[in-house]
Amino acid sequence: MIETHTRPEASTREHILAYLRAHPHAAPELHPAWLTALRTGLAHEPTLLIHRTGRSGDIRGLLPLAWVRSRLFGRFLVSLPFLNRAGVLADDPDAATRLIDAAVQLARQGRADYLELRHAGQPTEHRALTETRDDKPRMILDLPGSPDKLWDGFKAKVRNQVRKADRYHPAITFGRHELLDGFYSVFAVTMRDLGTPVYPKRFFRAILDALPDHAELALVTIEEAAVAGALLIHDPVHNHTTQVPSAACLRSANSMNANMFMYHHLLNRAIERSASRFDFGRSTLDSGTYRFKKQWGAQPEPTHWQQMPLHGDTHAARPDNPRYQSRIETWRKLPVWLTRVIGPPIVRCIP
Repeated sequence: MIETHTRPEASTREHILAYLRAHPHAAPELHPAWLTALRTGLAHEPTLLIHRTGRSGDIRGLLPLAWVRSRLFGRFLVSLPFLNRAGVLADDPDAATRLIDAAVQLARQGRADYLELRHAGQPTEHRALTETRDDKPRMILDLPGSPDKLWDGFKAKVRNQVRKADRYHPAITFGRHELLDGFYSVFAVTMRDLGTPVYPKRFFRAILDALPDHAELALVTIEEAAVAGALLIHDPVHNHTTQVPSAACLRSANSMNANMFMYHHLLNRAIERSASRFDFGRSTLDSGTYRFKKQWGAQPEPTHWQQMPLHGDTHAARPDNPRYQSRIETWRKLPVWLTRVIGPPIVRCIP
């Protein structure tokens, strides 16, 4: 039996959390708090599919989804926007098939341009999922048990770059809502410089609200000026992984090695929180960000974003689509205040 929930009740959420914590392969992105954050922060329309057994009512699998709709780009049903791996989780292939069948039906009923399921590890076999994007692996670092062992494991070049930041006397602060303005000021500038529309500040506030014990901000300052920042998510399911879904550093602070200083402290923070793995996020093989993450010792792990095309091109709304290159160059020339106004309505429509 497949249940559909748009706003799971408290008792249902408790059952979901119990199922996730008992499942060895449950990703932190499957925590139901993300549905709340996407609804509140980006005005997406989440739907949670749950497969239960007929007699006992036990959960056998689940699949979170969210509608991303816009006149500019189209309609997409995604599991899940903003996140790297929130695809189907099931006890057996039959449960997985039934959940995907239900997602396919939702996508067709809602006239989606495509359905996208973002899986980590092995792709899921289903006749409707005919396209796969796997060109951006997640970069994962296995963490030692102490900051000293972490430091000893770095190559000499990394240690030297981190030490060079000391001459500028940087400071790092970990916190929550009180750091949001400083973090967002750096994040908005960095996104403008990359030519990327910026997420609204309310989205990061919604994440902090939805994950009060597991989401926090880091802010690096030099001479009391914010120069770098990051959003950290400490695994709310198994407490295995700390991930950084958003990070930023001003270009003017690159020569001060502020980004190296920040990531060293982010890794230390993950160890303090008893994480055994650090997820740097997805990167294109051999890109600049891939090499940055690789130097810390991170290794690539596959991600498989599987798609069912219904109308149009599944790559049409991707920011890396070549047809957007001229617009990216134009965006980089806009004043930051303007990108903070017009960016959020655009980025919320990009799956």
